[in-house]
Amino acid sequence: MSSDWMPDASRYEQMAYRRSGHSGLQLPQITLGLWQNFGGVDVYETQRAMIRRAFDRGVTHFDLANNYGPPPGSAEENFGRILDQDLRAHRDELIISTKAGYRMWPGPYGEWGSRKYLISSLDQSLKRMGLDYVDIFYSHRVDPDTPLYETMSALDQVVRQGKALYVGISSYSAEMTRKAQAILKELGTPCVIHQPSYSMLNRWVEEEGLLDTLSELGIGCIAFSPMAQGLLTNKYLNGVPENSRAAQGGSFQSSMLTDDNISRVKALNDIAQRRGQTLAQMAIAWVLRRPEITSALIGARHVEQLDNSLDALKNLDFSTEELVEIDKYATDGGLNLWKRSSDSAVDA
Repeated sequence: MSSDWMPDASRYEQMAYRRSGHSGLQLPQITLGLWQNFGGVDVYETQRAMIRRAFDRGVTHFDLANNYGPPPGSAEENFGRILDQDLRAHRDELIISTKAGYRMWPGPYGEWGSRKYLISSLDQSLKRMGLDYVDIFYSHRVDPDTPLYETMSALDQVVRQGKALYVGISSYSAEMTRKAQAILKELGTPCVIHQPSYSMLNRWVEEEGLLDTLSELGIGCIAFSPMAQGLLTNKYLNGVPENSRAAQGGSFQSSMLTDDNISRVKALNDIAQRRGQTLAQMAIAWVLRRPEITSALIGARHVEQLDNSLDALKNLDFSTEELVEIDKYATDGGLNLWKRSSDSAVDA
């Protein structure tokens, strides 16, 4: 049943959009991700309020994956319900992304990068969301045992089938990105976007040359975890709150809360306060300072937190002195959980 909610008429005046690499696709500077807090165990009306608020503020891009929940698949199901109630009439104003790569169902065809898994997974995702197509479909991670050509040709196939408009990759190294793009260009469906983790405490995309590679190849970049799963907020400045992600376990590991990391977070928080921003806002603005970054991918627990993050767009400028001072503390914090121990795929 649809609602009588009407989106804010001024929504496109509130957001700036950036082109994804050399493609025609433009994304809002901030994207809302449904990795956390949008599962079947979470409060549905809170999810619905956040998505409506995001769209009211010009966020047109919503990022999902097959396994987001818990339970796996429930984030897509909930998003489909919200589309039905509020946003289905605005489908052509939305960029909806999903991914496949991590374990989704038992057996040998339930994860990684085979043609069997990727296409089956996308079919399931479309059914859960009630969609004919997604705007972006990603290979969520490199499969070390499946030929890269098979994974990339599956991405090409779903575009040719009309199930996706664009394709992307996530957490691929610079070398693997170069190989993947060469295959996709040969097939006629170039990669338009890469989704890596990137934050002030996780700068591997700079250090390992990924951003330079994306710029050279004309591929856009959407950075996930710009707030380091909440570490780059005021949440952990005075201990570990009971309802925090660190207290709950899972993707946020307690080993991230080292004395060194907390010390640097406090120093970065001082800089943010001098800028008139929260630490979360400065973390988002800092990621967006790079011209290679198309969008910062954020999560949110409730509408107020979402609004706080979107307010980062009110001050995206850094002085040279601020950037130099930030660099003193913005060093590796051991947060890159997605770096493959063997970031390679078989060639044939």
